[in-house]
Amino acid sequence: MASKPKIINTSGKRKTAVARATVKKGNGRVRVNSVPIEIYTPELVRLKMMEPLLLVGKKRDGVDISVNVKGGGIVGQADAVRTAIARGLVRYYNDEELENFFVQYDRSLLVNDPRRKLPKKPLGRGARKKRQKSYR
Repeated sequence: MASKPKIINTSGKRKTAVARATVKKGNGRVRVNSVPIEIYTPELVRLKMMEPLLLVGKKRDGVDISVNVKGGGIVGQADAVRTAIARGLVRYYNDEELENFFVQYDRSLLVNDPRRKLPKKPLGRGARKKRQKSYR
């Protein structure tokens, strides 16, 4: 019986953005919402998403990564995508050295950011800002 192809599913979150990544054997293709990551715009977001790929170097050429991301804004989505990609690479290669390298470089590559927006309060325009009170 032939062995099953190795496929890893991971996710990353930031604010309300959720990214789901699928990592499988391939030749280095990375797609975000069916768009090749090399032509993803804006450039700042693309560079943020590509960070884990640039850090792993040659290991990137052995896998195809497909990412679907929903919710949030473009920067929140970019953070969610980079977390999903980094987690996928660590789990695919099962490499503790790579995991330690990612954690030393930037812990948010492997750990979701738990921060959320504060809810709006009464008598104010946002979470903290209030209408001024005048007594005279």
